[in-house]
Amino acid sequence: MTNPSPVPSRTPSEIDGLANAFVQSAVKLNPFGATSLGIPGYDHLVTDFSPAGIEARASLVRTVLADVEALTPVDDVDVVTQAAMRERLGLDLELNAAGEEHAMLNVIASPLQEMRDVFDVSGQDTPEQWENIAARLNALGTSVDGYIESLRYAASRGQVAAILQVSEGVKQAAELADPAESFFTSFVSGPAAAAALDDSSSCAAIRKELEFGAVAAREAYGRLADFLRDELAPQAPTRDAVGRERYALASRYFLGATVDLDETYEWGLEELARVVAEQQSVAEQVAGRGASIEEAVALLDADPSRVLHGTAALRSWMQETSDEAIRALNGVHFDIPAPVLDLECMIAPTQNGGIYYTPPSDDFSRPGRMWWSVPPEVTSFNTWREKTTVFHEGVPGHHLQCGQAVYERETLNDWRRLACWVSGHGEGWALYAERLMADLGFLDDPGDRLGMLDAQRMRAARVVLDIGVHLGKPAPAVWGGGTWDADKAWGFLRANVNMPEAFVRFELNRYLGWPGQAPSYKVGQRLWEQTRDAAKAAATGRGEDFDIRAFHARALGLGSVGLDVLKDALS
Repeated sequence: MTNPSPVPSRTPSEIDGLANAFVQSAVKLNPFGATSLGIPGYDHLVTDFSPAGIEARASLVRTVLADVEALTPVDDVDVVTQAAMRERLGLDLELNAAGEEHAMLNVIASPLQEMRDVFDVSGQDTPEQWENIAARLNALGTSVDGYIESLRYAASRGQVAAILQVSEGVKQAAELADPAESFFTSFVSGPAAAAALDDSSSCAAIRKELEFGAVAAREAYGRLADFLRDELAPQAPTRDAVGRERYALASRYFLGATVDLDETYEWGLEELARVVAEQQSVAEQVAGRGASIEEAVALLDADPSRVLHGTAALRSWMQETSDEAIRALNGVHFDIPAPVLDLECMIAPTQNGGIYYTPPSDDFSRPGRMWWSVPPEVTSFNTWREKTTVFHEGVPGHHLQCGQAVYERETLNDWRRLACWVSGHGEGWALYAERLMADLGFLDDPGDRLGMLDAQRMRAARVVLDIGVHLGKPAPAVWGGGTWDADKAWGFLRANVNMPEAFVRFELNRYLGWPGQAPSYKVGQRLWEQTRDAAKAAATGRGEDFDIRAFHARALGLGSVGLDVLKDALS
C-alpha cells in the first residue's frame, strides 16, 4: 500500500492560536467532550449541565467569536477557519439564546445519553484509567443534578420536550438506575475491568471505588427518572412538531447551510420516488423479471451465504469488510495516511440497535471505531443489507473523513482537526461515500446494491417525514392526506424502511425529538454532490480534466465545516 507524502509544515497563525486556545478552554468546561476528543487530563471529571455550566460555555463562545472577528486572515486556511468559526459559534449562541440547550431531551442525543455514553470512549486498559472511571462515576450525580436544574429552568420558561421524548427518557433513565439492568452494574464488573485490575491492594481499592461509583451513578439516574416522570412529564406537550421557526434554526445548525425547506421537502418526495424506481430495477436483477422489491428482499434474506449468526460473526465480518475496502482504496482512489489505516470494528455495550462511529484520539492511541449496538433479540444479520453500512461508517465514510482531519496537524488548528463537527458535512459525506462505492464497482453484486438503495431510501423518506411533521405540511394522499403527524409518519416509515419494527419505532422517536438532524444525511449528500458537480463544471470551463481524487483530497483536508463554508472553500 502507498501512503501520502508528509504534509508540508505551515506556520500557525494568530487565528490558529486563538482556535487552539479555544479548544483547551472548552474542554476545561466540558470534560466529557475532552474524553471524546482524546484530550488527556480530564477523564476523572464530569461536565456541568446546570444553567451556570451552560452560561460559562456560552460566555467563552461569545469571547472567542468576538476575538476571531477582530483578526485578519493571513492565508486561505485562515479564511476558512474564520468563516467556519463565525458560522459554528454564531449558531451556538443562537441556540443558547433560544433556550434550546437548557431544554435538550430526546431519545438519542441529549445529556441523558451523553452522561452514559462517555464511558464507551474512556480508556480501559490500565489501573489508572479505571481509577479515573471510578472518580467520574462517583461524581456523575453532579452532572445529573445540574441537568435536572436546567430542564426545570427551561420548563419555567415554557420549554419542555414533547411527552413522547420525556416518556422514553423515563424508560432509559430507569433502566440505567435498575441494579439488575443497568449498564453501570455490568461495566464495573466486566471483562475489561477484570483484565486491567490485578490482585494488588491498590487495584482492590479501585475495584471498591468502582462498586461505589456504580451505585452512585444508578442512584443519580434514579433521581433523573423520578424527575422526568413526576415533574416534567405533567408539563410536557403532546404535540411532536416544533414549528417552522425552531426547525429552520435546527436545520441551519445541522447542515451548516441555509436551504429552502419547502423546496427540500418536494425534492425529498422526488428523490424517494427515484430511489424506489432504482430499487425495483435492481430487484428484478435479484429475483427475475417482474419481481417485486419485497420478493427480492425475501430471496436475499433466505440466502444462507448472506446470513451471519451471532455478534462474534458480525464483528469479524465488519472487520474483514472494512480491511478489504481500505486495502482496495488506498493508493488508488484515496491516499490514506498510515495512522488512518487502522479501524476497529466493535460490538457496542448498549443494545438499542444503533450503528455509529467514534473518531480516533488526537494522538491516534485510541483508533477510530465502528460500533454496532445489537438488541438482545437480534441474533442473525444479513450482509446484503449492511455492506454499505461498513462503507458509511468506515472507509471512505466517517473513518476516512474524521481520521484525515485528525491527521492534518501540520495544516489545521486543533479546533478544525478535533472539535468542529457538522452533521450535514459528516453524514452527507458518509452517504456520498456509499454512492461513490457503488459507482466504483464495490456494490456491483445486485444484493449489495439493493442494500445500498435500501439505506438511501430510508434517508430520503426521513427528509419527507422530518420536514413534513415538524412544519405541519400536507401529506400526500397516498400517505393518508391531511397534515403530517406521528401516526401518518409511522405508516409511511414502515412502508419505506425494511427493518425490524423495534428499530423503526426507535428511528421515528428519534426524528420526532431531534428535528432537522435526520434530513442532514440526504440533504448533506445532495449539497456534497452539488459542490462536486460545480467544481467539475468549473474545471471543464477552464479546459481542464476534472481530477476527482484531488477534489476529494482537498475537500477532506478542510476538516468538518458547514456546507456553505465548504462550497465557498472549494469554489
